[in-house]
Amino acid sequence: MAGSSAKLPHTQILLGLLLGAALGTLANYSTTPADPLADTDRAAAAALLGTPATLDPEPAPWVLTLVQYVAKPVGDLFMNLLFLAVIPLVFASVVVGVTRLGGMADLGRIGGKTVGYFLITTLFAAAIGLGLVNTIQPGHQLPKAQQARLSNKYGGESAKKIEEGKKKQFGIDTFVNIIPKNPLAAFVDKDMLAVIFTSILAGVALTQVDPTKAARIVELLEGVNLVTEFIIRLAMRCAPVGVFALMFTTTALFGYQLLVALLAFVLTVLGGLAIHAFVVLPLLVWLLGGMNPVSFYVKSFPSLATAFSTSSSSATLPTAIKNATDDLGVPPTVSQFVLPLSASMNHNGTALFESVVVLFLVQVFGVDLTLGQQLIVLVLCVLTATGMAGVPGGSLPLIGLVLETATENKVPGSAIAIVLGVDRLLDMCRTTVNVAADLTTAVFVARTERGHAAPHSG
Repeated sequence: MAGSSAKLPHTQILLGLLLGAALGTLANYSTTPADPLADTDRAAAAALLGTPATLDPEPAPWVLTLVQYVAKPVGDLFMNLLFLAVIPLVFASVVVGVTRLGGMADLGRIGGKTVGYFLITTLFAAAIGLGLVNTIQPGHQLPKAQQARLSNKYGGESAKKIEEGKKKQFGIDTFVNIIPKNPLAAFVDKDMLAVIFTSILAGVALTQVDPTKAARIVELLEGVNLVTEFIIRLAMRCAPVGVFALMFTTTALFGYQLLVALLAFVLTVLGGLAIHAFVVLPLLVWLLGGMNPVSFYVKSFPSLATAFSTSSSSATLPTAIKNATDDLGVPPTVSQFVLPLSASMNHNGTALFESVVVLFLVQVFGVDLTLGQQLIVLVLCVLTATGMAGVPGGSLPLIGLVLETATENKVPGSAIAIVLGVDRLLDMCRTTVNVAADLTTAVFVARTERGHAAPHSG
């Protein structure tokens, strides 16, 4: 994809992110009244009035109005503009990428290396999460009163997400449905694995038909890529404002109170993500990708900032493809095939988060898991992270199912209500790690491909 990355407003995005977080936190802190009731008094009052206890008082009405009618709509518009380009970009990029790869041998080689890298890095991430949560044991540090208040506040939303997860019926059907009965339905539903399979199949078909006729279709799809490139440039011009709105919405509503209540859990997740992002991935990008890790992260900033603010691998995909091609030196034939696949299947941060949440809630409910059961959690986290949608909060319904399966229903899936309030912040962080892992995959595959120039070492 053409275009200079210098045109992307990197510093403006960072400024919007920091300013939104600061002003949102200030609005929440300065307008949220102090809670006059102790835990015991609040519980007694709630029982007397017949109303559920809440975790914290809400911010002032004007803050809620500002979020509802200004900040959230602006953030949603920015997200919609990014998502607008995703499906046509994925289809056109993958089809064109497969036709440029040529025969099935090249496709199989690149696909095998890509998926193998996914599985290894995702397994590393989930194992880090399990190791930390067993060492820190954050679930044993959450008071029962806080647990009850969190469950009361987010119980309804939790039940809704678990019901959504059951409707999706994650399991063997997830992989059976990779081959869609109706590809148009898969496009409408944004079933990314099915979209990618359809794209690969179409690309392979174009390599087997009359080259003259195939060239017309490929030229059309290259035109689609040019259209999506324009949409991406437009979205990135709006990014500073969109990022500001998204950050203000999150921090104005939740402030820091939830972080205090779940401090041990939040620190465990962030610690695990930091280890994976700043130890595991740099080692891989250095040893396997042949690239300076510091240079890699500096050049990857546009994608990482977009991932952090949108909490969506799919929404970040247009930026990631452009970033990998223009800044990381990844050939288009690799970036346009590997990154759409990565955005759908390579969720390192999500696997880590899932493993921490499951063990954290197991500890909260006082259930002991054997080593064998924890290994089952590890496998389920890798599988569900691979099959989840790359959208905000996409992992939550699956976590509830993993929780029930691993504990044999001793811990209900609805227990995710305890962590639901801090999910937005942690979703931003784990999506950033997901996208960083996606880009390391592209760098690795580009370096190992015969006939391609290695990425810039920086």
